[in-house]
Amino acid sequence: MNQDSKIYVAGHRGLVGSAIVRRLRAAGYENLLLKTRAEVDLLRQQAVEHLFNEEKPDYVFLSAARVGGIHANNTYPAQFLYENMMIEANIIHAAYQSGVRKLLFLGSSCIYPKMAPQPLKEEYLLTGALEPTNEAYAVAKIAGMKLAEFYSRQYGVNFISAMPTNLYGPGDNYDLNNSHVLPALIRKFHEAREKGAPFVEIWGTGKPRREFLYVDDLADACFFLMQNYDEIPFVNVGTGEDISIGELALLVKEIVGFAGELKYDTGKPDGTPRKLLDVSRLNAIGWRAKTSLREGIAKTYEHYKQNL
Repeated sequence: MNQDSKIYVAGHRGLVGSAIVRRLRAAGYENLLLKTRAEVDLLRQQAVEHLFNEEKPDYVFLSAARVGGIHANNTYPAQFLYENMMIEANIIHAAYQSGVRKLLFLGSSCIYPKMAPQPLKEEYLLTGALEPTNEAYAVAKIAGMKLAEFYSRQYGVNFISAMPTNLYGPGDNYDLNNSHVLPALIRKFHEAREKGAPFVEIWGTGKPRREFLYVDDLADACFFLMQNYDEIPFVNVGTGEDISIGELALLVKEIVGFAGELKYDTGKPDGTPRKLLDVSRLNAIGWRAKTSLREGIAKTYEHYKQNL
């Protein structure tokens, strides 16, 4: 990418998109195409095609998506499947039609089979059944990744995909019904500390293990891949380390400064037993995560407090 290249960041107000914008601006890229949902409805093919035909972006970071935690995925599966498939199909097709030089599609580690061997290698895709609680979102992300792959194979375009692990950081969603586990824990512990509550309730058994990546590290990886990776196979993006939900809760409890107890609601679903990405492919081409989990949670909590 040249400094004057026009770069479209789809979903620039979201957790990932806003981090990508920060990374691009830090590197001196200012010719950014940023459109809100009110300006361009990405669910409408005509609106997306008009945007690409008028603006002619050179590069595209496709981070726009309908996202949420276990509760949201379970409650709104049709919405998650429809909206994500429409967004990715409209943008990928319009990027091809308008001659975009390179596109990066962002998926999710939930694309892997529920019981796949750990750590998760890229070649495990489509080798088994998905986790039912986020199947709709996973199917949509698999479709987007495959769409980018097949457009590259059939039309010779440079459309690549990255599959990040669980993300967190500034600008996250803290809604207790629709958020992911880490931001939900930050809010729960903060509010419990403020109220002097005796305990905080944790969903599930606390035994599932998850990997967490600070969102600015993901943005750095996306920037790196856009500059250095032109292969069709998608790439896992993560830290290569995981932690149990119980251990995570204790870490957030310590950082927030909550003095009460933890109570586990075992009637709530655990989801996939473990999700740890094999990041050897990305490490081999020269990128590694930089932010430790403790440091990232502390930064995220400071941002949360400043933006209550």
